[in-house]
Amino acid sequence: MVERSVGVQAWIDRLNQAELPALAAVVQDLHRLSQADKASVQQLADVLLRDASLTSKVLRVGNSVYYNPSQEGIRTISRAIVLIGFDNVRLIGMSVSLIDSLLTKVPREQLQMLLARSFHAAVQARNIAGYVLTKNQEEVFIAALLHTVGELAFWACGGDQADELADALEQPNVDADEAVRQVLGTSFRQLTLGLVKSWNLGELATFAHGSGNQHDPAVRAINLGVKISEAALNGWDSPEMEKLVQQLADFTGVSPEDALKQVLESAEETVEVAATFGASQLCRLIPNTDPEQIKLQQQERKARLLQPDLLALQQALQDLGMMIGQKGDVGQILDTLLKGLHQGAGLERVMLAVLADGQSRFRAKRAVGEGTEQWLTDFQLPAAQIEQPHIFSYALRNREALWMGVPASYNLAELVTLPMRQLLGQGMFFIAPIMAGTREIGVLYADSRVSGRALKHEQFVAFQRFTQLTGRCLEALTKR
Repeated sequence: MVERSVGVQAWIDRLNQAELPALAAVVQDLHRLSQADKASVQQLADVLLRDASLTSKVLRVGNSVYYNPSQEGIRTISRAIVLIGFDNVRLIGMSVSLIDSLLTKVPREQLQMLLARSFHAAVQARNIAGYVLTKNQEEVFIAALLHTVGELAFWACGGDQADELADALEQPNVDADEAVRQVLGTSFRQLTLGLVKSWNLGELATFAHGSGNQHDPAVRAINLGVKISEAALNGWDSPEMEKLVQQLADFTGVSPEDALKQVLESAEETVEVAATFGASQLCRLIPNTDPEQIKLQQQERKARLLQPDLLALQQALQDLGMMIGQKGDVGQILDTLLKGLHQGAGLERVMLAVLADGQSRFRAKRAVGEGTEQWLTDFQLPAAQIEQPHIFSYALRNREALWMGVPASYNLAELVTLPMRQLLGQGMFFIAPIMAGTREIGVLYADSRVSGRALKHEQFVAFQRFTQLTGRCLEALTKR
């Protein structure tokens, strides 16, 4: 082979003149909306509605169980934004555009393998970010998904030179990086950075490739997700994966066992994500998380643990949604809330602590889970305690759902007082205010301390959704 001196810019121009201009335009517009302080629902809808095929696919994904567990029908982009969120719809639009642009015709095996790895990296990174960031998880997903966009574009549009590189990489003892430089005249990393700048994909995507900003939690989440997706190809028990799992445990504050569990669950989730986005052909290329040795090691423990029940989750969300209009009684609302979080989301212990005694203290009103009977008689906290403020009054005063026990909430750790730890135990928990309009009702608490398992991003999402719906149900009751 004779080394070429094509250069990054020449490749960018070539790729932008190939089949990728439409993708570049959509990605650029969707990213621009993420940077705008007041991007409107209509602006996002306008970008997606330019392409009827893209619109229909975004709606199909939005109606999937993965994004819409309550299965409330979504027929318009604006409705999708209201129900599943601005950032989620933007993420779906970008992901679907990428798949449509790259998996047209008969995609090369190299392209399919790399795209599968990109989706795996994106899901791993987003779930890692859920431990350490209070927002921007969707930005982390997109930055990880586009982490190898230069290489993806090359395998999609490289033509004869893609054939040449594929042949070169099959040679024994080949230096892959050198082979890429010989054929392209540049590296895939430089090509990716060039496209990131050309398409104006923003600082996060750029930082993930640079040597600076490596202590930024978002950048660390992206890089860990990418490395885990690469190491998984060599097996879940490889030395490289063992090191990454330890890094993940140190980064997120969980045990190595729970970190590995999170990694395996994210890989399983990736299969669901790929299928949801209409890329089922990628599922076979995502590393299998259930080899016999892993299955045998975890089988006994799994049998004892409460597992999420998607049907129970969906039913509880639907029931609460109906009660907003039908104005179900308080008992029905609270029973549905606790059942949805306990049986549906798989949260092992759930408690509603309401303001009582003239709103002077919190008392346990309802509780479910192993060992929670004691809470109903013993749990009480002063509502306002200036000399020793606590997390219950903080959450209610700030109208904020919190995931305690992860780095993002370490600055609030001192609000978990000794009396709380004595009664509730140690470890992660969720806490959120329950409001009926502007009226303060109390605080919702949930954990999985029976088994000591780490809480998960999707459980926190469900916890927030149930909190919101319960508040709307209670507000509807006050308007009778």
